[in-house]
Amino acid sequence: MIAATANTPSTQPNFRVSDERLVRVTASAARKVNSLLARQGRLSGVLRVAVVGGGCSGLQYKMDLQDGPANRDILVETNGIKVVVDPKSALYVTGSELDYVDALEGGGFKVKNPNAASSCSCGESFTA
Repeated sequence: MIAATANTPSTQPNFRVSDERLVRVTASAARKVNSLLARQGRLSGVLRVAVVGGGCSGLQYKMDLQDGPANRDILVETNGIKVVVDPKSALYVTGSELDYVDALEGGGFKVKNPNAASSCSCGESFTA
């Protein structure tokens, strides 16, 4: 799954490169992420996807726009978007698809995660 290691000077973060088997972004989500990056003036920025403790099922997703990958991150380019995932979160999101639904109710980013054993009724947290 991990294709290469980025060779960068010591002042640059050391990260690995993977492919869509780790995480895939749909065209709809890619358009939204590009729009958000442009609004923030981060045209070469990345979307960080992380799994943190919390929510009613125990784990929840955290997404953030950043300038680039950090040390030990895994970088995936999918549908024209750069996504970074830390190694611990990668254990939980491998094989996931990130979509964006533009709707008044129930809209926003949605994660289809094959590793989720169950999720809460609101769909905001999960167990693995």
